[in-house]
Amino acid sequence: MKILVLGSGAREHAILDSLAAEGTHELIVAPGNIGMEAIAERIRIDQTKPDLIADFAEDEQIDLVVIGPEAPLVAGVADAVRQRGITVFGPSKAASQIEGSKTFAKDIMQRAGVPTGQARLFEDLEQVAATLDEFGAPYVVKADGLASGKGVMVTGDRNDALRHAEHWLAHGPVLVEEFLDGLEVSLFCFSDGETVRALPPAQDFKRLHNDDAGPNTGGMGAYTPVPFLVDRFGGEREFMREVVTTVAQPVIDTMRADGTPFQGLLYCGLIVTAAGIRVIEFNARFGDPETQVVLGRLAEPLAPLLEASGDGTLGRHPEELALNDTSAVTVVLASEGYPDKVRSGREILGLEDAAATGARIFHAATGPGEHEGGITATGGRVLNVVGEGPTLQDARQLAYTALSRIRLEGGQFRTDIAQTGAALQNSLLARDGRITSDQASDSEAAANAMAEQAFESMPAAPVTAEVPNQTSPGLEETPIAAQIAAQRGIELGERQSQPALDGWRHIYSGKVREVYQADGDADALLIIASNRVSAFDHILEPEILGKGELLTQLSRRWFAALEVPNHLREPEGWAAGLPESVASRSMRVARLDMFPIECVVRGYLTGSGLKEYQESGTVCGIPLPEGLGDGDRLPAPIYTPAYKAPQGEHDQNITFEQTVELVGPEAAAALRDLSLWIFATASERALSRGVILADTKFEFGRDPRTGEITLADEVLTSDSSRYWDAALYENRELPLEERLASFDKQIVRNWLLANWDGQGTPPELPAEIIEQTRARYAELLTRLSS
Repeated sequence: MKILVLGSGAREHAILDSLAAEGTHELIVAPGNIGMEAIAERIRIDQTKPDLIADFAEDEQIDLVVIGPEAPLVAGVADAVRQRGITVFGPSKAASQIEGSKTFAKDIMQRAGVPTGQARLFEDLEQVAATLDEFGAPYVVKADGLASGKGVMVTGDRNDALRHAEHWLAHGPVLVEEFLDGLEVSLFCFSDGETVRALPPAQDFKRLHNDDAGPNTGGMGAYTPVPFLVDRFGGEREFMREVVTTVAQPVIDTMRADGTPFQGLLYCGLIVTAAGIRVIEFNARFGDPETQVVLGRLAEPLAPLLEASGDGTLGRHPEELALNDTSAVTVVLASEGYPDKVRSGREILGLEDAAATGARIFHAATGPGEHEGGITATGGRVLNVVGEGPTLQDARQLAYTALSRIRLEGGQFRTDIAQTGAALQNSLLARDGRITSDQASDSEAAANAMAEQAFESMPAAPVTAEVPNQTSPGLEETPIAAQIAAQRGIELGERQSQPALDGWRHIYSGKVREVYQADGDADALLIIASNRVSAFDHILEPEILGKGELLTQLSRRWFAALEVPNHLREPEGWAAGLPESVASRSMRVARLDMFPIECVVRGYLTGSGLKEYQESGTVCGIPLPEGLGDGDRLPAPIYTPAYKAPQGEHDQNITFEQTVELVGPEAAAALRDLSLWIFATASERALSRGVILADTKFEFGRDPRTGEITLADEVLTSDSSRYWDAALYENRELPLEERLASFDKQIVRNWLLANWDGQGTPPELPAEIIEQTRARYAELLTRLSS
């Protein structure tokens, strides 16, 4: 078969690995990652665009589309593909609500008679607090929608539970649940909308640190089989049959009766309590990282099961899948800072040595390095290292042996993955006389020692010396940095030119802007655009008088013209106490919870994008048609986000899938769609005034008071955008340099290139260069305001 797999994580790598082992398929992955290129053709297209995926599948005569992550499901990709008559493994958008809405899932469970805990949905924090008191500790609070595995909190601290609820209430309703005491286990069930076939159970580890400490993550490891099921249910198969009978089949039957048949993989998140099996949650796709261990235990081809689930013929398959007795353990290697402020872009070494141990290495957030053949970490969860063996201790030892060969500065992983399960399995084997007590102790000691060796061999994070009264290049460049600095409580050094303003406290200095916080109102900020001009990482002298006012006026006009929420908060008389020279270049704005993403949109090929295109035929990994040249218009605008790096690190281009990892699928899609809409709207408006908007960048935050995604930063100014004169651009007889002359400080850059060797302090700008640059800023404002 010709199979298209959607996704870019270790889960999709594991699926491809199983399909490749069958040796009979042509495999394509979109967008994939660098680790998958050895076994599948990699196509860089947006997996969340239903029509785009359906068109591609139809054009390429794909036989089967396999959807890995939740984002394409929520976007309705499965529906679009099915409408073209193509078999797809993955539920419809309507059926995917079983994962996307906790209340939808609870309603299905109640009507299906599926055992689960009490739960109540709230949009008010006071109601949450009252229910926490009613249910008592431990407290369980869940985001109602998708949250990339980070929306659930189980805690004994009532204040922590309330803070978690308050955070997620900004995004939508939250669910308060009765705490269920027991051992958690996951079971994956194939379904064609009528029939259910189960894979073996697995147990995963959500917390970041050993002993289930630290914040929730997308998953730090998993293992199978799950030994505690043996004594409780008599064996693995017996447990699987009970779950299918009491949980999976009733849910599938209820959804079919509701007119939303579920075709794909139903992930049953379960807890085994003293009273029996209870459901914690459902997901609508393979779990990550459990998939990385479960598929290795399937003793029959995977592709027929995927196809039968998609085309409604799963009932022809035997009731129980063929499984092997292998034990498998996966350990997740994550970047420094995960799951909060991820430090990506660091080189990964030792992958070949790790693979030589016999372990499987599944890539998640990886990309090409600076040197040929090099690989770097590009996100939070970077790799899955999977060990397989006759026992869980054997599998643990192999996984940690392989991990001990890998080097990633600041890399984090748990050393206790499957530790308790492996010890229990050994005790059961010793009880049955299959191993001796000494063998059990020796294998446990060997696996634990290798886990510690892997931990000790992982390079520590690089130490960055703190320099007082300086801002990093990453924070200095844009106004979003000011808001990030403010919301982190960062006190940054003042420049001598900072005026003292009554009612405002200076908190941030950038290269070309200042930020103040209102006395007595931490939610009000004042952003002042300076007259300074920077180029090549230097502040230049003298200033360009009037520049700050021109940029501020342009931002204000765009905020007024665009029908999207923005961060301006300017009640009548807000500037009364400010000097006119300051007020004219100031904006009073709301403090937002800023997204760590710079939303770049490109409509034309030029600048850094041109260089990448000439080398690879892509821009930020997005393939473009052949034969394009400098300044050519793209077939359609492209969204090329960048990660706003923490202090001391450089911003980095990232994929859409990585934005999902950072902010969740719904927010990531909203940022992309808003950026493209604003670009299209602004481009049309600019062109009607004889100006081409070639590319730009946007910054967004979430208003903590309303939960609304809000446009921030300066917007569509000469400093954040590239504008060209439309008449000059269309005149093909002019030199390219004149056709692409931009309305910004390119005049300054050109003069410096001709009059400075790049060493030491740049020379003073001549008066004529200052005036020419100011005139370009003024001309753009005049033309766009006409």
